[in-house]
Amino acid sequence: MGKHVIVGAGQVGGHLAERLAGQGHDVVVVTRSGSGPEGVERIAADASDRARLTEIAKGADALYNCVNPRYHRWTKDWPPLAASFLGAAEATGAVLVILGNLYGYGPVDGPMTEDLPLAAPGVKGQVRAKMWRDALAAHEAGRIRTTELRPSDYYGPRSTDQAYIGETRFVKPLLAGKRVPYFSDPSIPHSWTYLPDVAEALAIAGADERAWGRPWHVPTGPAVSTLDVAKRLCEIADAPAPRVYEVPRLVFNAAGLVNPMARELRETRYQFDKPYILDSTPFETTFGMRPTPMDDALRTIVAAYRESAAPGN
Repeated sequence: MGKHVIVGAGQVGGHLAERLAGQGHDVVVVTRSGSGPEGVERIAADASDRARLTEIAKGADALYNCVNPRYHRWTKDWPPLAASFLGAAEATGAVLVILGNLYGYGPVDGPMTEDLPLAAPGVKGQVRAKMWRDALAAHEAGRIRTTELRPSDYYGPRSTDQAYIGETRFVKPLLAGKRVPYFSDPSIPHSWTYLPDVAEALAIAGADERAWGRPWHVPTGPAVSTLDVAKRLCEIADAPAPRVYEVPRLVFNAAGLVNPMARELRETRYQFDKPYILDSTPFETTFGMRPTPMDDALRTIVAAYRESAAPGN
């Protein structure tokens, strides 16, 4: 068993920490507040402080970048964070496992594969593309060992309001019989990645040298429209038929005038205006990991919802 350092305890970091701890590893979770799941070592630190992160990562087998700065601060927050991770990985020899996303590709036609160029025209996509290029250059120069895992949009237990079909903005209101707004056509197919699958893929990548030196797409099931997810969720929960409605584009654009998060979403709106499909065949084939079937995932989500809604919780 080894030492694994995870920076970030949000939607993915918490799941990853629990998975690695369950495998018997020594797990350290680093956040600004010192938060994290029970049963692991929790440290409060600023991950952009290279010296401090290096100190924490000494003796680690793997260092996981599961940080998620606020959208409107990416250009300010990511460069020092990324530099700190590279420096800590180089100084300690820990494998740097980066939790990435699909922004670097920008708008594409057809299924997304890892060999697509990182040609995003938007700022957020360019930030993520540079992070990977810098990490890959350091790997190819022999200074570090690294890999990047790229999921699509999250869903699953403990998802936050940043997840479009997450618990806060989608599951809870639907199962309570409420109308749910969606900022594009909810009938368009979209790839959704289950949070526990993201954690499993990261854990595999941190321990298997076949993963290093290239990016991978996290195992993700067939694309399903938001409306179809809603229908199946409500069927499994025996809840009223879902009421998902599209927010008019004028209203969506107007929200950006007063809400920084809504304003930043304009750049990535393209992901929801036409089919958005992720191909994760290489990871599935190489490591023998299959995505969790959506029905199984939705049953777990419904069970978690009912447990949280039970009296006394």
